[in-house]
Amino acid sequence: MSVDPETLPYRPCVGVVLINDQGLIFAGQRVDNPMPAWQMPQGGIDEGEKPRAAALRELWEETGVTEDLVEFVAKTHHWVTYDLPPELLGKVWGGKYRGQRQKWFLFRFKGRDDQVQIAIEHPEFDKWRWIGADEMVASIVPFKRAVYEEVVRHFRAYLA
Repeated sequence: MSVDPETLPYRPCVGVVLINDQGLIFAGQRVDNPMPAWQMPQGGIDEGEKPRAAALRELWEETGVTEDLVEFVAKTHHWVTYDLPPELLGKVWGGKYRGQRQKWFLFRFKGRDDQVQIAIEHPEFDKWRWIGADEMVASIVPFKRAVYEEVVRHFRAYLA
């Protein structure tokens, strides 16, 4: 049975561009992808949760970075969407969504690298590093690349 993506909604989601003092971006290597796949922290918005609160929660859940270690810099003014590729459609998120609708937030990291903690109970990442914007775009899975290009364009003035 095939799923018609046109009948499915987008999953409400947030993304976080975490930059250091040099304007480099936090990139985490996903634990659930057999090929090296690097991405920025992101995740769903809980029922009744405001997007900025969701962004800070996701940042903490995936990196251990707490709100007191970041400074809010900017956000996208619109939602950015992407569709899942056919091989993932109907398989992720219980098959309920065609892709994600994301609001992106830019935070400056004010802490030390040893305060980034990806070794958590249910880790998203098994490695992390600071990288430039162009490398971040090149490192994301292809079906999310247009989103990353748009986000980097939006925040370009703050990035290395």
